[in-house]
Amino acid sequence: MANSKYEYVKAFERENYLLPETYIVIRVDGKGFHKFSKYYDFAKPNDLGALQVMNAAAMQIMHRYSDVLLAYGDSDEYSFLLRRSCELYERREMKLCTLFASLMSTYYMHFWNQRYPEKLIQLEMIPTFDARAVTYPNFRTVRDYFSWRQVDCHINNLYNTTFWNLVEKLGLTGQEAENKLMGTVSSDKNEILFKECGINYNNEPEIFRKGTIFVREIVNSKECNDDDEIKQLSARQKQRQEKMRKKAEIKEYHVDIINDDNWWESRSWLERS
Repeated sequence: MANSKYEYVKAFERENYLLPETYIVIRVDGKGFHKFSKYYDFAKPNDLGALQVMNAAAMQIMHRYSDVLLAYGDSDEYSFLLRRSCELYERREMKLCTLFASLMSTYYMHFWNQRYPEKLIQLEMIPTFDARAVTYPNFRTVRDYFSWRQVDCHINNLYNTTFWNLVEKLGLTGQEAENKLMGTVSSDKNEILFKECGINYNNEPEIFRKGTIFVREIVNSKECNDDDEIKQLSARQKQRQEKMRKKAEIKEYHVDIINDDNWWESRSWLERS
């Protein structure tokens, strides 16, 4: 770009580069989805179609960027794990956050209109997402992060399932249901569902109770080098690894990642990526 007397304004720009050799998790979250779900008449407590739209958008992002190794989502949020040696946009935080937020918003609208041609997205109520990026120093912390998000999914879904069944099955008002659930723990909510609503919470679909996990399943895990080896790779070797990641199958899971050590151990290559 040609120099001009106005170019000095660039000096005011500041970039935040995320720490190198750390895992990056980018979490996108729906903005104002309470109003959005009401406007488009979501089923309560869970709308399977809307969740599948979220999943389709997240899957599209994983197909687009091979640096994304794993994604976990529930309700109106998704967390994307970028490999430790990721160099996407030179690890610039603002670039990554704006990229993932805009892609999620765009893909969500696309797949929504594809799934619901009878209620297309209207200008006065469009889906928008914000995003944040956090770096984690080791894979143990990464595991704990995704466990935290799944615990959050369980707590919120159990409450919402109980609340909406009290309203729709027992005819309580929203305030009455809220008062009834005030101070209750998980066992209390399970008992209310079972005894008063005839629902065994454990029989609810796993996608509601546990969320959705997408994993880029790299079969030849030996190709996933450790940090020291990655630093020594030539440009051609890096391209070959990127092609391998792009060709890898992306699989969908609904598992209890908190307690399932075997599931994580069978994907130990994630820790070396």
